[in-house]
Amino acid sequence: MRILVIGGGIAGLAAAHRLLTRAGLPPGAPGGAEVTVLEASGRLGGKLLPGEIAGVEVDLGAESMLARRPEAVELARAVGLGPRLQPPAVAGGALWTRGAVHPMPRGHLMGVPAAPDALAGVLSPEGLARVAEDAELPRTEIGEDVTVGGYVAARLGREVVDRLVAPLLGGVYAGDAYRISLRAALPKLFDAARDQRSLLAAVRTVQSAAAAEATASGPVFMGIDGGVGRLPLAVADAVRAAGGRISTGVTARELLRTPEGWTVTADDGVHRADAVVLAVPAPVAARLLRREAPRAAEALTGVAYASLALCTLAFRRADLGTAPPEGSGFLVPSVDGHVIKAATFASNKWSWIDAQDPELFVLRTSLGRFGEDAVLSLDDAELVAASRADLRESVGLSARPVAGRVTRWTDGLPQYAVGHVDRMARVHEAVEALPGLAVCGAVYDGVGIPACVASAHRAADRTLARAAVARERE
Repeated sequence: MRILVIGGGIAGLAAAHRLLTRAGLPPGAPGGAEVTVLEASGRLGGKLLPGEIAGVEVDLGAESMLARRPEAVELARAVGLGPRLQPPAVAGGALWTRGAVHPMPRGHLMGVPAAPDALAGVLSPEGLARVAEDAELPRTEIGEDVTVGGYVAARLGREVVDRLVAPLLGGVYAGDAYRISLRAALPKLFDAARDQRSLLAAVRTVQSAAAAEATASGPVFMGIDGGVGRLPLAVADAVRAAGGRISTGVTARELLRTPEGWTVTADDGVHRADAVVLAVPAPVAARLLRREAPRAAEALTGVAYASLALCTLAFRRADLGTAPPEGSGFLVPSVDGHVIKAATFASNKWSWIDAQDPELFVLRTSLGRFGEDAVLSLDDAELVAASRADLRESVGLSARPVAGRVTRWTDGLPQYAVGHVDRMARVHEAVEALPGLAVCGAVYDGVGIPACVASAHRAADRTLARAAVARERE
């Protein structure tokens, strides 16, 4: 069976790995999978990018994986990275707001609190009083969907959204809380909120259910010694070892269905396949699907993307003057008017970074949210300067870095607007009506690494299952 995977990010590579390992047969054997991966860019990994600064290995893209979801951690173990898995050395985040860095309030769900008593210092007295009104307010109808920001503001007030929810959602989606779908981003809270009048009570219901369903304790997040950017490279090595072929710098131009299966016209020629898995961003998928699945293409065309930039900075500890900042870093509400939206103290957070050069202190800042084109129009030197100004104001870090790198992720994160779940359902319905075609990636079922891996596994399993049914009918 010839299978073509278009896209060499973590989703495409995970799909290729699953196709080869689940088929369980040599590529040339009957029923075996002959897998080829085409990646348009010159490298593999998508938003996972290993790099270095001042001689220290770091991540220049995503830096951690949600460990309470097993898919990414299990994939890392499957490709030989188990011994390198490492939880953060420090836990707990913070918020830089109202002129001070505050510990992140406990007991929240993506910034939505379960009770008002942990919010002192982050919210004003008026904001705290507004949260307490939740239990007395009449039910707020959600309907088929609603924005996270709009619903939370209606129940708890805008301060909770602006000071807590927006920074957290901004970290995950680089998005606008008043545009992001509650049903897509927080589906369990969406369901609980439809059943209960109080939003605080709905949060407690979700948290109680999660505690009851938990089958394992341990760290919430996990990294990889040497960087999460090692993961796609290790998966690619495993794909090649299993007989798969991977080509970079090859753009897929056209996807056509034929009586025998599929043909893909690419930069390196025409590929014929029994099945195709599309693991590419929404605009690319829409272009490739326009002829054979116009309904899916139309739904994907409506997905917006957010761009962001990461500034990675290295300082000599001797230049800091005082002890380096403590903790893992902080988030920044946009309403406070600062440029950065987050800072991560990488040398504190990841012991493998600190061990490489204990004389260096490495951190990174994140800049840009959906619609913030002015910030991202700054050149690299201006982004570094803005980051340093905010670091000086927030934690008193005034030293000059010995090295700095800016990584830009243009159209890096899909935005889950209201109605996203229904739009993606239409995509899946249209795609699944075409034998031998599947889609996967961040736009469909979640932007995190585990969600992308899970999406890839579903696409691969569906492809193999449909192929098995087809063989039985022959």
